[in-house]
Amino acid sequence: MTKIDTKSIFYHIFPLGACGCPKHNDFVSAPESRILQITEHLDRIQRLGCNAVLLGPVFESSTHGYDTANYDEVDRRLGSNADLAELSKEIHKRGMALVLDGVFNHVGRNFWAFKDVQNHGVHSAYKDWFSGLKFEGQSPYGDPFQYDCWQGYYELVKLNLYWPEVRAHLFEAVRMWKEVFQVDGLRLDAADALNKEFIKALRGFCGELDADFWLMGELIHGDYREWVNPEMAHASTAYELYKSAWSSFNEHNFFELSYSLNRQFGEGGIYRNLTTQYNFVDNHDLSRIASILKNPKNLEALHLLLFCEPGIPSIYYGSEFALQANKTQNDWELRPAFALEQWCEDENGQALCPSITKFSALRQRLPALQNGEYCTRFSSLGQLAFTRSSLEQVVLIALNNMEESAAIKVPMQNMAGWKFRNALDETKDCFVGTEGWLELKLEPNEGQIWVSSY
Repeated sequence: MTKIDTKSIFYHIFPLGACGCPKHNDFVSAPESRILQITEHLDRIQRLGCNAVLLGPVFESSTHGYDTANYDEVDRRLGSNADLAELSKEIHKRGMALVLDGVFNHVGRNFWAFKDVQNHGVHSAYKDWFSGLKFEGQSPYGDPFQYDCWQGYYELVKLNLYWPEVRAHLFEAVRMWKEVFQVDGLRLDAADALNKEFIKALRGFCGELDADFWLMGELIHGDYREWVNPEMAHASTAYELYKSAWSSFNEHNFFELSYSLNRQFGEGGIYRNLTTQYNFVDNHDLSRIASILKNPKNLEALHLLLFCEPGIPSIYYGSEFALQANKTQNDWELRPAFALEQWCEDENGQALCPSITKFSALRQRLPALQNGEYCTRFSSLGQLAFTRSSLEQVVLIALNNMEESAAIKVPMQNMAGWKFRNALDETKDCFVGTEGWLELKLEPNEGQIWVSSY
């Protein structure tokens, strides 16, 4: 078991896209071992500094993976159970953790139990497996019954997670994933749509399988503490922080980011104790960050922020090459096949790789970036400075989103005379003055990391 904690750095892959799979499953073709392509990237991913791999949906489905047909078999477009077990072995051999996408809120219309309902109607042994199932009227697909779905998408049939047989089926699938694939955790898709009793039961079940088994909920709105606590998930996706980060760079308004960070992690912050919040700058559902940022010169500073803010950082595959793609009705554009040579040859290719590698190494080396308390030190429209403080050290992060250089005076109370060294250029030192101010000069679109001790 590879434990996931604040030392973890994720690399997120959407296998059905990354491995160049057909967009639709014919359910008759022999499995093709496409998922083993990921093995070819593991050394590169590890050199980038990542020590955990998050795989999007891998189990049998009709199209994009979130319309599950069978929780017990790897999607034939990706390969077989033996192929995923081999990939897991390669991941763990490198000391990396493996997290899979757990899609439990809904299944696809090709899910075997739903097809039994289609075939046997009210006499189906599985009629209680689905939420809101009523044998009256018609579904939008012409079924002689109605059912609940996810957010109006009737191809995604909502499960009845209160029904004991459904829970037993899902939990036994998780047991198999642990035993066969040695998974270290799960991302809970659409966690805010899961009933909380189910998450509590899942947490207890997974804890019995392995005390370090990690659950991370996909949460977009609301108070994450309702789902992230000792009885439920260990972590959540950090959508509030994601939005305030890129928006603050685009609008030259670091007050937004400062407010968000302080509200969540400052003194009295609501998420101050949620140290494993899952941070990202893009993912399989969002436009690539290189397409969102108005000024590509801010990409490096934004990624510096990603590795220095409270929580666990994650890189979405391809974004280390500044890959561009905008979200449309067709999310496959956000989920392309691996094209390493093309990405490297692109004008922006590899531009971010050295920086991400450097930021990863610093995060692993500096305890304050892993567990340190957050404190805003300076904020303006164009500049932001904050510290992460642990028993071992204080790390100061300074950012400039403007096109011109800026000089700022950062208040560092009770630190008069302290020496700080630039972690990105160790030839540079600075000192907190006798009145408690640290003076910094920031170049255009620059991020800096200053460390009090090593």
